[in-house]
Amino acid sequence: MPHHERERFLAEPRIGVLGVTDPRGDRAPLLIPVWYHYEPGGEVVVQTGRETVKAQLLRAAGRFSLCAQDDNQPYRYVSVEGPVTSVADPVDPALREAMAHRYLDPDEARSYLGATADQLKDDITFRMRPQHWRTANFAAFAAEFAENGQDRSDS
Repeated sequence: MPHHERERFLAEPRIGVLGVTDPRGDRAPLLIPVWYHYEPGGEVVVQTGRETVKAQLLRAAGRFSLCAQDDNQPYRYVSVEGPVTSVADPVDPALREAMAHRYLDPDEARSYLGATADQLKDDITFRMRPQHWRTANFAAFAAEFAENGQDRSDS
């Protein structure tokens, strides 16, 4: 994907999969679905509980990956990786509210924020500066596949 397309794609409200190294023994990296925030040219922002395994691993690693995908055909994804640039403790209530409204309709967001108000004192915010990007847009592959399939049916 071109630079502007990948940034626009990542900025759309998608569930991301956060990946962070888990150095405990012979474990694979922790992969976990998350809400995130991103604006083109900015940083990836995620929030989590201060004492969660995710927060512990993020602090220890000092970097993480995030992958967002479109699971509608033709499939696309954007994956970014980079260093944690800041940790805000506790979360900014305005950012938490913006994140809820990014993923939920207004009524659901209000209900969610009311039901999880105690998390304001327990959650922290991690910011990551994307250094490495990986992207794929399978539209060209799908078009070629469809074209080749159509050629075979004409024979």
